Amino acid sequence: MNTRRLAAALAVPVLLFSAAACGDDEGSSGAKVSVKGDFGQKPEISVEKGAKPGDELEVKTLSEGKGDKVEKGTFVRLDFAVQSMKDDKPLGGSWSSQGQTPAGKDVRRQDVFAAGQPGQQVPAKVADAVIGQRAGSRVEVVGTVKETIGEQVNPQLGLDPEDGLVWVVDIAGARKVDPKSEVKGEQAKPDEGMPEVKVLPQKAAEITIPKDTKAPSDLKEQVLIKGNGPEIKAGEGLIAQYTGVKWEDGKKFDSSWDHSGATSFQIGTGSVVQGWDKGLVGKHVGDRVELVIPPKLGYEGQAGSGLDKNTLVFVVDIVGKV
Repeated sequence: MNTRRLAAALAVPVLLFSAAACGDDEGSSGAKVSVKGDFGQKPEISVEKGAKPGDELEVKTLSEGKGDKVEKGTFVRLDFAVQSMKDDKPLGGSWSSQGQTPAGKDVRRQDVFAAGQPGQQVPAKVADAVIGQRAGSRVEVVGTVKETIGEQVNPQLGLDPEDGLVWVVDIAGARKVDPKSEVKGEQAKPDEGMPEVKVLPQKAAEITIPKDTKAPSDLKEQVLIKGNGPEIKAGEGLIAQYTGVKWEDGKKFDSSWDHSGATSFQIGTGSVVQGWDKGLVGKHVGDRVELVIPPKLGYEGQAGSGLDKNTLVFVVDIVGKV
């Protein structure tokens, strides 16, 4: 399934109340906004009383990194914080959003997506601001609620469309990967009880469920092709091709090949279904992995997914990480 569907039930809302932090170095947008803290630290944002956003979105590089330059289509992993100019209150961000690794350790939920597309947490206009920047940079984006996130705002926040917001975005990683990338190599035969997998170039995998075989009650996984790339660690952004079918009828419900190709998401933080977190952390770039995910590690209890009662079978090509 696509990234948005995978993460729909667990995605972190864009605007959440959180506590402010402290920092060191100061950057500013005119005399209206100051940002303290080094790249990678939770920023301390302060807004001059009565400050108003300009007529157009203002983007400023507070500190420039030395990593890869972000182009349209580059996969990025971002930290972010957002603050109201109306009352100088923090509204949330990745530093106040904690997930858990499969091993039970706390980890920050960052946003991972392809530049030029909206993130899971960062809205499209703010996401676009990272294009042309380098990994390791801290970027400030100032604009109205309407300009940055649109007309629809959580009424509990007490914000109007013309109120101002300050976003501070850290580009934690950037990686250019061909969206048509796929894993190459000799594929292993499926283990006993695992579905058969046939992969044709540039197409969704064909997955055949074994006849007269009961769906497993626990996660099953098998590396069909072993890659020699770096290990995938919890908290990193995983870039993958995938195909998913339902065990019950073998019908495909989604594939990256049916969309724009390789997609990305943060792995091992509770940002996607547990079966992906448990099955893909520790694998390597270049691996092709088959996962059989029971409902309890998929969408159980999430009727809106349409897959809450299904055992899910995925074939995942890990084509990169960020």
